[in-house]
Amino acid sequence: MTAAPAPTAGRELSNPPSDGISNLRFSNTSDHLLVSSWDKSVRLYDASANVLRGEFKHGGPVLDCCFHDDTSGFSASADNNVRRLVFNYGKEDVLGRHDAAVRCVEYSYATGQLITGSWDKTLKCWDPRGASGQERTLVGTYAQPERVYSLSLVGNRLVVATAGRHVNVYDLRNMSQPEQRRESSLKYQTRCVRCYPNGTGYALSSVEGRVAMEFFDLSDAGQAKKYAFKCHRKSEAGRDIVYPVNAIAFHPIYGTFATGGCDGIVNVWDGNNKKRLYQYAKYPTSIAALSFSRDGRLLAVASSYTFEEGDKPHEPDAIFIRSVNEVEVKPKPKVYPNPPA
Repeated sequence: MTAAPAPTAGRELSNPPSDGISNLRFSNTSDHLLVSSWDKSVRLYDASANVLRGEFKHGGPVLDCCFHDDTSGFSASADNNVRRLVFNYGKEDVLGRHDAAVRCVEYSYATGQLITGSWDKTLKCWDPRGASGQERTLVGTYAQPERVYSLSLVGNRLVVATAGRHVNVYDLRNMSQPEQRRESSLKYQTRCVRCYPNGTGYALSSVEGRVAMEFFDLSDAGQAKKYAFKCHRKSEAGRDIVYPVNAIAFHPIYGTFATGGCDGIVNVWDGNNKKRLYQYAKYPTSIAALSFSRDGRLLAVASSYTFEEGDKPHEPDAIFIRSVNEVEVKPKPKVYPNPPA
């Protein structure tokens, strides 16, 4: 299935990070965008106005960030620290730390807790309402089978993807052990996991140009729905060139999703109908991260080389804000043939 590419990449944000972009996320309440980078910074933008609203510098590369509310957020850094950032006052404090780089951070609106995943092979839950300092904010530490690569939350469910293709599913109300221990159905290293907005499962991408669509329901009927598909590949001189799929972002209204790969391409998919809805024109370099705004009208795209081919000259790191047309993200109704007369 081929789709016509869109003509423009979107509006480029001014004052982008000076090194690789590790993640970007829209706020749940505005068009503010939080961006973490290997340049040791977290930046807050007003994406609609194209204004840099604030910047925080850390002691090491920042590998992830997330909002708490519109005035504050959290960051995960390679200096092993988990920080709370207060935008209005430009202040930050260290909530706690891991024993190795902190790779992922997620805030649970359901439980009021912060969840972090680290290369120290643990997951930690924090109560940011406690005063600063690890002994007052740490709720629990949970051993993982390997280094944590990606986290995603939906309601009280938490999905943890680690090295070694392990996937643990937790209920945040009972973290003593995983609700489900799984293995990725993809053969190669996991890059990204994102839960479906309707809470029934998750999408997982790998370094080998594939995405798996998984379901929490362990019944035979539930598991019969799962499937995987190839994407972010091209044929050149009879050879298949396969790219890592770095990013997955679900549309908040329609439940369709975008994927971004090291081919510089963003595709939009209808997972229910197993169809590609749209392909955007190629970006200057690898797609490192994607995020839809709360109303699905904007898509933030991090065009940022992810060093999959080692150190080489590459396009500058950039953030593009696309206006999303409904035709790009809305599932197409199934067309049934007319019954015979």
